Amino acid sequence: MKLSGRTILITGGSSGIGFELAVQLLARSNVIIITGRDEQALNDAKRRFPEIETIQSDVSDPDAIRALFKTVIERFPRLDTLVNNAGIMRNLKLGEERSIENVTLEIDVDLNGPIRMVQQFLPHLLNQRDALILNVSSGLAFVPMPISPVYSAAKAAIHAYTRCLRVQLEKSTVSVVELAPPATETPLFRDEFAEEMKGQKGMPVDVLVRRAIDSVEAGKVEIRPGLSNILKIASRIAPGVIFRQLGKVGRP
Repeated sequence: MKLSGRTILITGGSSGIGFELAVQLLARSNVIIITGRDEQALNDAKRRFPEIETIQSDVSDPDAIRALFKTVIERFPRLDTLVNNAGIMRNLKLGEERSIENVTLEIDVDLNGPIRMVQQFLPHLLNQRDALILNVSSGLAFVPMPISPVYSAAKAAIHAYTRCLRVQLEKSTVSVVELAPPATETPLFRDEFAEEMKGQKGMPVDVLVRRAIDSVEAGKVEIRPGLSNILKIASRIAPGVIFRQLGKVGRP
């Protein structure tokens, strides 16, 4: 599959992995539409790359997804690629007092968001000659990290969902690919987990995205760069060992 000459919608595209995907895919002669909740971040992205189309939208809001679909299909009827990248990851101490609405934020954004996006856009994509759904999960989909329990659960679930979606669509014109990034040098990595990750380096985001694009074009359906591949292998041969190691992150 060639990632050129396509019309691509990227959720969470104003920063981090999503923005780097937008930039590198724009350079390959694609039409790029990005979404995000932060209007200022979208405006900043537009100023840097005027060719990128921006739409403010929130994947945790079903009504926003319906409105996004209407807008995108009216303006970009040739849409053939959906990248479900929007996500949040929190350093969550479950013993602390927290509302029952707050504790499931990662489920709302990281799991319900992509599932609802696919459900909304799939009928259109099935009518395209060569369509693609790329779901961004995480290396933590294979082995959870205790300081990010709900994020880990959401990404494990999106991994399972993506596998099932791929099987159900295998005889259609829609390819389904999963990108499971390792720790990556993004604002989230350096802000939310600054204390826990000090002294550790993530994969450069431009390197991650280049590998992802190359892997999609090579026909891979589960892309596990760097440490993510180690986590996948370890989850099979020594799950307890690697889980205990991840359990040490954030401990005194």
